[in-house]
Amino acid sequence: MDDGRARALLAELRADALARLAALGEAHGDVVDAARGANVDDEHDPEGATIAFERAQLEALAADARRRLEEVDAALARVAAGTYGTCAVGGEPIDDARLTARPTATTCVAHA
Repeated sequence: MDDGRARALLAELRADALARLAALGEAHGDVVDAARGANVDDEHDPEGATIAFERAQLEALAADARRRLEEVDAALARVAAGTYGTCAVGGEPIDDARLTARPTATTCVAHA
């Protein structure tokens, strides 16, 4: 995959991850705001467990989006360094089909 195509694909993934993080931040804020003034005793409040679950789920999704952003940024750094598309294990080229399917891949299929 040429560097221009890789940069464009990675920029799109980066924008998606940032948008997802922003949306999850808003949703998390909504959950926190909804819980204000409510009984915060999760054990005895029938809604407490649901609110705690929603908050934990949003935090896990945000952590996943942050990991995705880190992967994309690392891939962009590899493009800048001229090592994008080279297997980190064996040094052989990573197939374009793999990079199209998984643009942040660091290894070829054989070493995945």
